[in-house]
Amino acid sequence: MFNPLAGLPDDQQSMYSHSQNSVFKCGDKTSPISVILVSSGSRGNKLLFRYPFQRVPECSSSHSAKQRSPYALNTTGEGLGDQDGDSREHSPLTDEQLVAGFSDIVLSTILATKSDMCGKKFELKIDNVRFVGHPTLLQHPPIIQVSKTDPSPKREMPTMILFNVVFALRANADSSVISCMHNLSRRIAIALQHEERRCQYLTREAKLMLAVQEEITTMTETDGSPQSPFRQILPKCKLARDLTEAYDSLCTTGVVRLHINNWLEVSFCLPHKIHRIGGNYIPLEALERSLKAIRPYHALLLLESEKSLLSQLPLDCSPAMVRLIKTCSAVKNLQQLAQDADLALLQIFQIAAHLVYWGKAIIIYPLCENNVYMLSPHANISLYAPLAEQFAQQFPGNDLPSILAKFSLPVSLAEFRNPLEAPAQEIQLIQMVVWMLQRRLLIQLHTYVCLLVPPSEEEPGLRDEDPPLAARVGGRSLSTPSALSFGSPTSSDDMTLTSPSMDNSSAELLPGGDSPLNKRMTETLLASLSEHERQVILNIPSAQNQEDLRMFARLLHYFQGHHHLEEIMYNENMRRSQLKTLFDKFRSVLVVTNHEDPIISIFQSPME
Repeated sequence: MFNPLAGLPDDQQSMYSHSQNSVFKCGDKTSPISVILVSSGSRGNKLLFRYPFQRVPECSSSHSAKQRSPYALNTTGEGLGDQDGDSREHSPLTDEQLVAGFSDIVLSTILATKSDMCGKKFELKIDNVRFVGHPTLLQHPPIIQVSKTDPSPKREMPTMILFNVVFALRANADSSVISCMHNLSRRIAIALQHEERRCQYLTREAKLMLAVQEEITTMTETDGSPQSPFRQILPKCKLARDLTEAYDSLCTTGVVRLHINNWLEVSFCLPHKIHRIGGNYIPLEALERSLKAIRPYHALLLLESEKSLLSQLPLDCSPAMVRLIKTCSAVKNLQQLAQDADLALLQIFQIAAHLVYWGKAIIIYPLCENNVYMLSPHANISLYAPLAEQFAQQFPGNDLPSILAKFSLPVSLAEFRNPLEAPAQEIQLIQMVVWMLQRRLLIQLHTYVCLLVPPSEEEPGLRDEDPPLAARVGGRSLSTPSALSFGSPTSSDDMTLTSPSMDNSSAELLPGGDSPLNKRMTETLLASLSEHERQVILNIPSAQNQEDLRMFARLLHYFQGHHHLEEIMYNENMRRSQLKTLFDKFRSVLVVTNHEDPIISIFQSPME
């Protein structure tokens, strides 16, 4: 979908040198070792192309003239000077050595599967190499019979029955990487199958590859100097260049964007390469959990400028995505974004998750004066770091170390406000915070509340048979509702000016604090607590106020340390001042802590 190499010359976009890629992929479990294209047909199994190229051995020695089985593994150099084999443990094989042991004949035999296996995931592990592909059966259009006098060109009956685009990985590659590689192989196979049905594109490219191979073989037999046929195929064959570009992109940026036959676009993203913080990769499972936990009160922070993102979109992209990118702001939550972009909230969730998955945005909490930020422990705060130069160019008159020093301790944005300063200063502060969040220099802290009732003198410790508070209170499902009702703005400190009241929110207590119905509902909400906990809470002076007690009972299921202050405000349509007042009144049984939101923290701090 997005072009990771926008702005580079065409020759740099098409291919990289193998020496450069070896730095990125050697020993990397997320990078492929090789990409291989094989076919099977009436003329047997053929290895059409493989990349990187195998190094051609120097001709010389009687050992090269020795006849060997074509199916024997190439173990040249593995046992020289190491008869006992001990050094193999201390010097692991490089990626090139792993695939060099498989000759072209062996690969064409084991990777060109039978027709019964087509349309399914192909996975084969041999020693330290795992081959992943998606064998695809070709469905050729029926040949139209024409008269002998018809001058129009006739299509020859293709001889290819099936093909397989295979990625070779290290055997210990993660299962999520294997799944992603199979997905890319399947996408390329579908595009090639379509183009073969439309104009026999794959057949033409295969004939060109085989012709070059035969030509190089003839030259080698004539002058005796071995050459790699795949190196000669590359400048002549568009499909070979596409596979090479896919391999190079997987080893570097993780973003693949191909145009098969200059017609069909194949876009792919390897999240293991894109989502990286402090040199560590974000696990795919953690990323998926975070995307499923997106809520309407979250915001979307674009990591690139609007102009840059729009230039990377394909011509046939969704108009909704263009509208979202143009409307997106770090101070708007997703619900407000849906209203401004005139899109359904579910569609906003889907587009936001798509942008996050492709590494073009991250999930944050909307910027407001009550947000508390501090310096990330993983930030590069060197005075001469490249980020410091970029910051000085972006914000003249400010230097990054001095700004970061203000966030050494947790600080809210309200503390930076000066009523005597011009509004432009506040706008610049927001821009600087956004700039630092985009580069993971800051982390946001949220307020969490836990109910902790002091034990009685008769029972100094929690009895083993007493379940924890979370099990006794029972957490409500706080998933995003399908229908939201909108409240009206009540105060300037209300985090969401259009905060919805959730359909599954706590039982609304009727006005008239002393009514028997309200008392019974309060008792019902407190019934999940033990007798000692209820007595301690009821003995608090603020509990004598029935309004405060009802609000405490209503929010009891949030006091487990899993829901931060802003989430409670959104779900219950309450103001920050109301909650803080309640926490203060019941401070003898409530413990307030500040830490990162687990949903957002994976985009700000590396996983432990």
